[in-house]
Amino acid sequence: MSHMPKLESTALPEDAVEVGRIADAWGVKGWFKVMAYSADPEALFAAKQWFLLPAEKGAKNFVGTVLLPIQQVRPHSDTIVATSPAVPDRNAAEALRGARIFVAREHFPKTDDGEYYWVDLLGLSVTNREGEALGVVKDLLATGPQTTLVLSYELDGKELERMIPFVDAYIDKVDLAGKTIVADWQLDY
Repeated sequence: MSHMPKLESTALPEDAVEVGRIADAWGVKGWFKVMAYSADPEALFAAKQWFLLPAEKGAKNFVGTVLLPIQQVRPHSDTIVATSPAVPDRNAAEALRGARIFVAREHFPKTDDGEYYWVDLLGLSVTNREGEALGVVKDLLATGPQTTLVLSYELDGKELERMIPFVDAYIDKVDLAGKTIVADWQLDY
């Protein structure tokens, strides 16, 4: 017998960003553990509703996108725990195990000047001050205190990677609207 929480079906917003997944039930009162994909999961804490998609592998206890209203989210040791009025007990929380969590971009907290969400940097074209194309941002790595842009570019028909530290010393300008980044970086670095 399934103890699936009663969640309403909805459409995934066009600006939805995958921010984590539900790892497991936590305790007996319907709390669940969340594995965040980002080191600063502000969006998880800020959004009052999460959009869930079924796990990619394993049991699928629901189909399509459902809306999960969030009551409380808090850090707990090295993880995050959350509770929803739609998830009354442990069985209901277990039914959500593996579900992928999306948050609408509009629900992200506002960033300060010079701060960007990783999701906003992916796919931007990077050129240097001379206007030479360095590549397109395909990934970001958090290495200690700094973030590194991983660019993808082609040379002689092969796809190669180039890494640029995402720090003021090398990044002149980020233009989200224009989908470009200008870096103080040379092709042969």
